[in-house]
Amino acid sequence: MNAGFKESFITFMAESGVLQFGDFTLKSGRRSPFYVNTGAFVSGSQLNRLGAFYARAIEEHFGPSIDVIFGPAYKGIPLSVSTVSALHSLYGREVRFSSNRKEMKDHGDAGVLLGSTLNDGDRVLLIEDVTTSGSSIDESVPLLRSIADVEIVGLIVALDRREKGPGGKTTALEELRLRHGFRTHALVNMHEVTEFLSTQPVSGRVLIDEEKKQAIARYYEEYGA
Repeated sequence: MNAGFKESFITFMAESGVLQFGDFTLKSGRRSPFYVNTGAFVSGSQLNRLGAFYARAIEEHFGPSIDVIFGPAYKGIPLSVSTVSALHSLYGREVRFSSNRKEMKDHGDAGVLLGSTLNDGDRVLLIEDVTTSGSSIDESVPLLRSIADVEIVGLIVALDRREKGPGGKTTALEELRLRHGFRTHALVNMHEVTEFLSTQPVSGRVLIDEEKKQAIARYYEEYGA
């Protein structure tokens, strides 16, 4: 994606309160000076714009050959729904959404999936907000393949944190690509976010001042890939 797309998406995340800076303990146990919470996208206009950003990236990097967008529960559910809606609005593509249930449902709309069922031959694109350890994707891949003979074409995320995955040598996103053999793409990475927000004000404020920039730099000295 070009610089204008990336800068627009970073600004959108910052204005929506999705990008937060301070002191956060991640699921991995790492203490991080920044946090990404796509759960802060809550309004219709925000979800409409978010889906459009994902849809544009999907069109450029994965093309039209997708049947299903699968978002792991829970944050992947609104991501998948808003994205398939945007793909239809922007490109006329009829793509289905699917997600997993945290608990098996045994009545009514029974089963482990929410949204579309999966069929043999379906081309599935995984969608997430941020991949830190890759655990939700590692759980999703065998689940999808146990339901149908699907082709997993790739994974798209909003932000690549650009830090070491569990293997300790490269990013979690790259580890997933190597482990599962599918393509991965991030709309932006944290280095691009830091560079932009340390020089460009958002809503009249520079969100990454020199102190925060140094804290991020120290974090990447220890955890950067």
